[in-house]
Amino acid sequence: MSTLLTINVKNFEAQTQGFYFFQQPAVYTGGGQVYSNSLFSQSLGNYDGTGSILTFQVNLQYYAGIQQANTPPQIGASSGYASASRAIDLAPSSGGSGNPNDWTTATINPLGLSAPTYGEGVQPGAFRITTPVFNSPPYFNVGSAVAVNGGIVLSNFVQANPASNTDCQPILKYYVQTGAYTPGTVMNFTQSSVNAAVADFTGGYTVCNITLNGNGTWSTQLQ
Repeated sequence: MSTLLTINVKNFEAQTQGFYFFQQPAVYTGGGQVYSNSLFSQSLGNYDGTGSILTFQVNLQYYAGIQQANTPPQIGASSGYASASRAIDLAPSSGGSGNPNDWTTATINPLGLSAPTYGEGVQPGAFRITTPVFNSPPYFNVGSAVAVNGGIVLSNFVQANPASNTDCQPILKYYVQTGAYTPGTVMNFTQSSVNAAVADFTGGYTVCNITLNGNGTWSTQLQ
């Protein structure tokens, strides 16, 4: 059984509130600007009035992802349409050893990713996606995908360059913010993360209980 990271949210504000979830962008080597997608969004009533808890679950397994798009990424728009993903390992940390399956090669027609194999020179703690020669449009996004609430979503990404390598080092930090962002929609991470609740799973925790207090502040408990 793979490990699930779980975020439970309670709303103690008087009114029903929308919440959306997103991940800290990975560290990328290769490619340009890093973009983030919303992963999940749903409304939640006052806890005292409804007893409702909003649960967000993401698989700890890392995924490499590629997505085709008609236009370059735009804030507030869908990041793309056709996509492919592969469960993948991370290269050993500095000083580590082993031959993990940390490298996958993309194909454009048909769109896909090869079964991961061991790659030389992948950045520590990262996986690598190699893209072939292609002409745009269409455009292709490559990056870190996650299995969220039963589906796989491209979490953060860069616009792929032709015939290049992109190394992606995922970060196990997730954010909860009030409002609404349709999953798969490109968002402004810097803006959305201001005054958001943070679930930092980098220390080995697997559950984070987050409360939106009546005064608009957050309380967070890891376990």
